[in-house]
Amino acid sequence: MTHDRPDTLAEAPLGRESAYPEQYDPALLYPIPRAANRAPLGIVNDALPFVGEDEWHAFEVSWLTPRGKPVVAVARFRLPADSPNLIESKSWKLYLNSYNQTRFASREEVIATLEQDLATGAGAPVSVELFGVDDQALATQRLPGECIDDLDVEIDAYTPDPALLSVGDEVVEETLHSHLLKSNCPVTGQPDWGSVLVRYRGPRLEREGLLKYLVSYRQHQDFHEHCVEHIFTDLMARARPERLLVLARYVRRGGLDISPWRATPGERPPEPLRLARQ
Repeated sequence: MTHDRPDTLAEAPLGRESAYPEQYDPALLYPIPRAANRAPLGIVNDALPFVGEDEWHAFEVSWLTPRGKPVVAVARFRLPADSPNLIESKSWKLYLNSYNQTRFASREEVIATLEQDLATGAGAPVSVELFGVDDQALATQRLPGECIDDLDVEIDAYTPDPALLSVGDEVVEETLHSHLLKSNCPVTGQPDWGSVLVRYRGPRLEREGLLKYLVSYRQHQDFHEHCVEHIFTDLMARARPERLLVLARYVRRGGLDISPWRATPGERPPEPLRLARQ
């Protein structure tokens, strides 16, 4: 089947009620330039201080075979952090649902179509994998390292405050995580819940301050990807580690979960995993 697509992706208004599409429509994708949100952090796209990617899982993926029989799958997408655009999640959901009543010749055609459309939106190649709903690759796991959520701390800051971060003199290599991350969608205002992992080598992070800092995102409005970049840049500035990885795994909403990670160049990528809340 040949799919016609526009030369540019439509810039439809966001944040309003949307009817679900009945046929394949790549114009539903809404790319958002990363540059505007990076500028306040002192980050420019042509000189990124990190490497990384945005990993998405989509659990509402379906299409029709040439004979009209539905196929269901789970998709994993990976967008490189150096792509000029991210893609707004509501538009992504609508786009995926435009496949529901569309016939495709094969699974490979679905993957190729997804890769083409998403690469056009992101401005860079996007990798796509499709899994069966019972595939063991989708089994849930736990974050590695030590959880700091049981620390008995008093908290009164709910917007990002890097001054909460401090370090000691001892140089360590450790992995810490918290499940208390919450931020808010800048488009809809809805809460985004997540877990965050910090893996580093450098002066020992004061754990109470780290936990307070992560909780300080609780009333912050920003996209998942930029929250991770904010955390990364604050940790680099305040703690000055030799190596650093920041990974957030956000709770699924609307059939999509997003797991961005950013790391110092040369740091090994995180192992693929999914958490129970995803």
